[in-house]
Amino acid sequence: MTYLSPSQIRSLAETSTTAAAYLDACDNGAKFVRLDPAYYQACARLLTSIFTVVDAPDAFPDLLSRSPSARNTAESLEMEHHLRVSRTGYYPRLAAILARASV
Repeated sequence: MTYLSPSQIRSLAETSTTAAAYLDACDNGAKFVRLDPAYYQACARLLTSIFTVVDAPDAFPDLLSRSPSARNTAESLEMEHHLRVSRTGYYPRLAAILARASV
């Protein structure tokens, strides 16, 4: 397992803050931000990649408290993890629906 240095964590924090700020600005319809769909997707992918490598609630608690986009990304990754670990245990209704759909 590779561990990140404090300077690498700070760099990831700055990058994720910038990406989340753009996502939040676009989602809130800010007039000063021009929506670029490709850049929006790149920011979302970057935020997801960073949160996959780093435990976001532990490393970036301030960002998660300020940014709805960052919070949604972290929650989505947590749900994905739960689904991978145990679909039946965490989401029994979803498991039942998927089982019915696959028949």
